[in-house]
Amino acid sequence: MMMTMAASTMANAQTMGIKLENMDTTAKPGTDFYQYACGGWIANNPLKPEYSRFGSFDVVAEENQKRIREIIEGLAAHPQERGSLGQKIGDLYALRMDSVRQNKDGVKPVLADLKRVAKVKSTPELIALMNKMNQEGVGFGELWGSYISADMMNSTQNLLEISQGGYSIERDYYVKDDEANKKILEAYKAHIVKMFQLVGEKPAAAQQKMENILALETRMAKAGRDNVALRDPASNYNKMSFSDFVKEYAGFDWKTYFDMQGITDIDSLSVGQPEAVKEALAVLADTPVAVLKDWVQWQMLDAAGSMLGDKVYEEFFDFNGRIMTGAQEPRPRWKRSVSVVNSILGEAVGQLYVEKYFPPANKARMEQLIKNLQIALGERIDAQDWMSPSTKKAAHEKLDAFYVKVGYPNKWRDYSQLDIDPAKTLYENMKEVSKWAHADMLARKWKKPVDRDEWYMNPQTVNAYYNPTTNEICFPAGILQYPFFDMEADDAFNYGAIGVVIGHEMSHGFDDQGRQFDKDGNFRDWWAEGDGDKYNERAQVIKDFFSAIKVLPDLNANGDLCCGENLGDHGGIKFAYTAFKNATKDNPLPVKNGFTPEQRFFLSYAGVWAGNITEEAIRNLTTSDPHSLGRWRVNGALPLVDAWYDAFGITESDPMFVPADKRVKIW
Repeated sequence: MMMTMAASTMANAQTMGIKLENMDTTAKPGTDFYQYACGGWIANNPLKPEYSRFGSFDVVAEENQKRIREIIEGLAAHPQERGSLGQKIGDLYALRMDSVRQNKDGVKPVLADLKRVAKVKSTPELIALMNKMNQEGVGFGELWGSYISADMMNSTQNLLEISQGGYSIERDYYVKDDEANKKILEAYKAHIVKMFQLVGEKPAAAQQKMENILALETRMAKAGRDNVALRDPASNYNKMSFSDFVKEYAGFDWKTYFDMQGITDIDSLSVGQPEAVKEALAVLADTPVAVLKDWVQWQMLDAAGSMLGDKVYEEFFDFNGRIMTGAQEPRPRWKRSVSVVNSILGEAVGQLYVEKYFPPANKARMEQLIKNLQIALGERIDAQDWMSPSTKKAAHEKLDAFYVKVGYPNKWRDYSQLDIDPAKTLYENMKEVSKWAHADMLARKWKKPVDRDEWYMNPQTVNAYYNPTTNEICFPAGILQYPFFDMEADDAFNYGAIGVVIGHEMSHGFDDQGRQFDKDGNFRDWWAEGDGDKYNERAQVIKDFFSAIKVLPDLNANGDLCCGENLGDHGGIKFAYTAFKNATKDNPLPVKNGFTPEQRFFLSYAGVWAGNITEEAIRNLTTSDPHSLGRWRVNGALPLVDAWYDAFGITESDPMFVPADKRVKIW
């Protein structure tokens, strides 16, 4: 009795977490729940000119940026020993902040590399130069990508993989002929011309370069797979011996190409998209060297666009920001500089960040929440009558094998071989960064087993992830703050917010992609005969539901592209709700401010996705992003969850009502 009273007193003392001013109670929950839960926030947080999309994630990210700026500028304000992490962080930030120097240098830093390409006389000579520039860290794209990552059929070992490439903007813009895409493509063409003129090309020459570049990129885009096709693990894995690869993809000196990158003694590799790589070889074989040179120059110029002074950056932003996303102004220079330091020295900054801003109590409560979510997911597995006993057993084994990462890595990245030299230009330093990053990747991965302790996000990142080949769920310190996580709030709030985030990442282990990997991270069908088909039938419901949503009058959501993330949300809500009910069954939470605990759970979930967005960003993200837009992660996800109907008394008379037999029946 005393323990029950103590728990009840504690629950009453905890805050509701939900801020009433973020709601719009003039809206009806069953008509537009997003407006009901988030309307106040939306009205009170109009888009700033620097943003094309601004939401709860961005509020937290902005606060983190201020914290990181304080850390970095604290280092930059005092002399640091050359070669120390403090020196590297401080000097890289100072180089990125030095607008006077960048404007004085202008385009000069990149001109020498552009001229090297211009002097080439033949395709073999160009390929040799590109190989050499790869060694030197010159930033440019290629007609294919190559990287080293876990072999999905043998997840403890790393594998060399080759993927499609050759174009600079989303594939759809080249191949789809609707008015919105044509508008973007015309703007892209004008952007190429302007960028070449800024480095000294005459208008006619810049125009010709653009036409050459667009023809080559369109050809590569047509050979490439769209984002939906790229989601299929099986068809994007084609492992073969290196000797067979050289025969099948003949006409290119692959050994020299990889040797010059330090990737030697290759026994096997995987070609992700064979048709695109073969088309790339055909392009090299039948395209005039003048056209290839133009394309290589464009790749270099595009990669350097943010490092060549304000005049070039204004054009760079005009296309990549204003036109592509609808943002009206560049972010302040200090924010761009913090982002650069985070992208290069992220774990070094993260180590300082967690020491200052991530107390042990936060980690402990997060770990307990994760354990509770794992129990809830186990219960949801057991409750499914469409799963065979053997499938349930294997699913439990996978769940039990989750490698959980919270806050920060067990070991930190080694930056000792990275040199940041304040005497050199920003462009020159970024070349050194590229060289170091490649060498670091080789040292850690080539001919090495997969390192399960590697983190794929920095600790200060406001996000989370699931990785199928290591079967890991990761929650960086950066996301463990309001509105995702509140040490002072009750379980209704925290399970509805960070609880769903946890459940979402766990759900990825069982979404349409993740379910194809076993507990050890290997691509293997562990489902009993017929169970996979039952799963796919249920997943099709969520695909069809979201594909019918109009995100704009002339644009539907892409249910196929967003299937995995929508399944993640659906599972996350179900698992978190079960965990919430488990956590409070012996000590039910009281009604607060007129809202039941169940209502607060869903209001908390919706509040995570509060945000404003431009039309341009809606179009761009619908084409490229596997996540649904924030509005539809609420108004699309909740009508498929039975408990939401019970919490708010939603009936057939409400516009958001979906008949029970039309809702998703996976978990």
